[in-house]
Amino acid sequence: MLRSLETAATGMVAQQKNLDTIANNLANVNTTAFKQLRAEFQDLMYDTLEASDAATGQSGPTTTQIGLGTKFNSTSASFTQGALQSTGNPLDLAINGDGFFAVLLPDGTRAFTRDGSFRVDANGQVVNSDGYPLEPAITIPAGATALNIAADGTVTAKVPGNDDPQVLGQITIVTFTNPAGLLRMGQNLYLRSGGSGDPQDVTPGAEGSGTLQQRFLEASNVQVVEEMVRMITAQRAYEINSKAIQASDQMLQVVNQLVR
Repeated sequence: MLRSLETAATGMVAQQKNLDTIANNLANVNTTAFKQLRAEFQDLMYDTLEASDAATGQSGPTTTQIGLGTKFNSTSASFTQGALQSTGNPLDLAINGDGFFAVLLPDGTRAFTRDGSFRVDANGQVVNSDGYPLEPAITIPAGATALNIAADGTVTAKVPGNDDPQVLGQITIVTFTNPAGLLRMGQNLYLRSGGSGDPQDVTPGAEGSGTLQQRFLEASNVQVVEEMVRMITAQRAYEINSKAIQASDQMLQVVNQLVR
């Protein structure tokens, strides 16, 4: 009976972490380009009471085992495409398909994001909402008009003193063999990890990567109804594990009364 107490407790701990994951998804339902996380679990070790040995006939054909509970194993990210929302801002970009924008952090590290809400800083450089410059760098000259960003990332604009559109640079996107292995650091940013593979800089639309959509942003891919169903399931699983603890406690009380 003490085993059942500990086993049910592992279930309550696991469901609490499951609910933490669900709550984070719901909190980011309006976060630009947020990617949904799903909690994953593993069963723990088993206590083998009787091993099967059908060849010798010394025991039954099946193994008798009792499990010792569950554990929160990992979170799995869903990189399905979020809906594209029109903004009208010429520096807002959405990736329609696979890939990430690269930005340069103050320490020189490259971080990656699906959030394409870019701005121009005091030096004319294109930066993200936190001021991190887009990489490779794109500079918009003062007084530039008719800014256009093509699906392949080519940036053109009309600059003072020249009536013809001038090419200002090329936006590339970065792909990974396993984007689910990227490390989240907040601020809509990801870092490379051993599980993600090395970043590959490609032209938008090439090598299976997505294309760019100017004046659009990608919405979160969190499905509220789906998360609510998961929340109810987690809550009921938490409750039933607590019932198992209460039942074990009541059985221990009966045993305690027998020895009085």
